[in-house]
Amino acid sequence: MGDILHALPALTALRRQHPSWTIDWVIEPAWAPLLSARSQPGTADTTQPRSSEQPLVDHLHLAAAKAWGKQPLAPRTAAALAALRRTLRAGCYDAVLDFQGAVRSAALGWLAGTRRRIGESHPREFAARWLFTERVSTRGVHVIEQDLELAAAVAGDDLQPISPLLPIDPAAEAWCDTLLASCPPPLASRLSPLASGPSPVCLLNPGAGWGAKRWPLDRYASVAATLASRGFCVLVNAGPSEEAMAETIRAGSGGAARPVTCTLAQLIALTRRVALLIAGDTGPLHLACALGRPVVGIYGPTDPARNGPYGTRFRVLRSPFSQRNHARRAEPESGLLTITPDQVLAAVDEVLAPAAPHPEPVP
Repeated sequence: MGDILHALPALTALRRQHPSWTIDWVIEPAWAPLLSARSQPGTADTTQPRSSEQPLVDHLHLAAAKAWGKQPLAPRTAAALAALRRTLRAGCYDAVLDFQGAVRSAALGWLAGTRRRIGESHPREFAARWLFTERVSTRGVHVIEQDLELAAAVAGDDLQPISPLLPIDPAAEAWCDTLLASCPPPLASRLSPLASGPSPVCLLNPGAGWGAKRWPLDRYASVAATLASRGFCVLVNAGPSEEAMAETIRAGSGGAARPVTCTLAQLIALTRRVALLIAGDTGPLHLACALGRPVVGIYGPTDPARNGPYGTRFRVLRSPFSQRNHARRAEPESGLLTITPDQVLAAVDEVLAPAAPHPEPVP
């Protein structure tokens, strides 16, 4: 999820500079809603113009690469790869851009039979570089800046980051309307019948790819209780297999926080309307940044200068004692444990202050 969101400013800039180009994307089915709200985003219907439901790409090629990797010798895997190969080669692409830098993404570019395959000179998985015909030495610190440099190789000119366009799903927007209508009225309206307007929504995302990046749940609960007392409608995103975490926060906050289970399309719709998101280094935080929403990032063993919030109002909390080793441990990283609820609440006050600046990512 994060890899796609980090590439969207480059994709948006490329689309803005070359509106007539055909730009297609190979994507895992689970992440297709980041680029398309159409009911069948992988169908090869070239008669549909780009729209608010699919604003940036002309066509999505769905590739269940993770599932294929689990059963590489299965007949259905071979059949799916053969079908994808035929489809990609029929596209007769002039160039392939690999934003992920993984062996499997580079292999898909090679599968397309495109002579010009562009990737970083030092990709995430070093072996991927041998499948590129052009290797770009990027100088940017943040991965968004690196992706812009990569896209510039095919654009022919330098590209500047542009706030990305994410698809608008009417059904997801209707779901969000219903959800937010059920939020309690704002504190002011409870005190005065003349006050009006919805409660500001704060979305918490306690989950992360691995335990070392997860701030303790009891601290999220403490923050939720305080924000609710200030008049926020506090929601907790319960991603796949994260329902227990969300319930722990609800119980620990005395019911102030409300767990929400939603699809990716619904999460996009909800995040578009929040006043604030609080999370660690995880996909929903990068989604909020892509949508221009204020965020407070709670970071541990990953580097916010490279993977932190970008292009929106934000504050990053990170201990100077935290390592940048991306350690995939089950328990929270020790530096992460030094961050207190009071520090998070202070960061909330700062990021929501009028005319809060756009700070640089912290080291």
